[in-house]
Amino acid sequence: MKKSLFLATAAALTLSACSAEDHQEQAADAQSSPMSAGSAVEAAADSSTAEGDGAADAIPASMPQLAYDFGLSFRLPSDEIGKLMRRHASVCEQQGPQSCRIIGMDLSGDAEREDVHGTLSLAVAASHARAVSALMDEEASDAGAKQVSTTIGSEEVSKQVVDTEAHIRSREELRDRLTEVLRTRKGSVKELVEAERQVAAVNEEIDQARSWLAVTKGRVAFSRMDIDYAPAAAPASDFIAPISTALGTVGSLFGTIIGALIVMLAIALPLLGAALGARWIVRRLKAPALDS
Repeated sequence: MKKSLFLATAAALTLSACSAEDHQEQAADAQSSPMSAGSAVEAAADSSTAEGDGAADAIPASMPQLAYDFGLSFRLPSDEIGKLMRRHASVCEQQGPQSCRIIGMDLSGDAEREDVHGTLSLAVAASHARAVSALMDEEASDAGAKQVSTTIGSEEVSKQVVDTEAHIRSREELRDRLTEVLRTRKGSVKELVEAERQVAAVNEEIDQARSWLAVTKGRVAFSRMDIDYAPAAAPASDFIAPISTALGTVGSLFGTIIGALIVMLAIALPLLGAALGARWIVRRLKAPALDS
């Protein structure tokens, strides 16, 4: 019994001594290699910073960017088309340039012949497009116009915008590196000349990409609205329609006959004149012979 107690005590002392020894070795290792510890901390800090940067660079989820196109078509009497178009233009101007802008206006035709056509093109703030469209419908209704069609189209441009912005950033980084080469004058004359040429080409590429990006973002911010105006078709009864068609056919036939007669006269009159002239000359030549 005493022997077992002695063995257990000895084992405990041995484990305690080993644990203390291991602890001293670890402490000695830590003191003998302070750079390794510092490197580990620095690596951890770098890892944390990298993760933070990665989170910052992550593309946030956002609504898709859509470029909308609206189309409205109205039918009304020819002599009222110009008036309604001007009223619609006034409605747009009343909204202010931040909400609505006139980008095109065309009116052509003759009101007496019922062939007047008009087109009004607007750039409307995307957030106000539906409200402006409702105002146009109200004005047209007050003028007695009939709306015959309404169209809404859209184009998804989110990917193009993101790709173009990334392309611009990469080109700007390349330009900065080339500019640094030129600033430090490191390299041969040929290399410096080539760097200048590349800087000019990259700047031109950046300007083109920025121009396209500005136009695309403008399309997203302002929707295009095209309003079409055309004369309303005059109603015709079933009794009058066949008569009108027949009269039109007869009139066309008489016109064809008269045209053919005019052509025949244009050909026959010169020939008749030439024949009469030749006869008169022959008679004049025969007259002296008869006198003799």
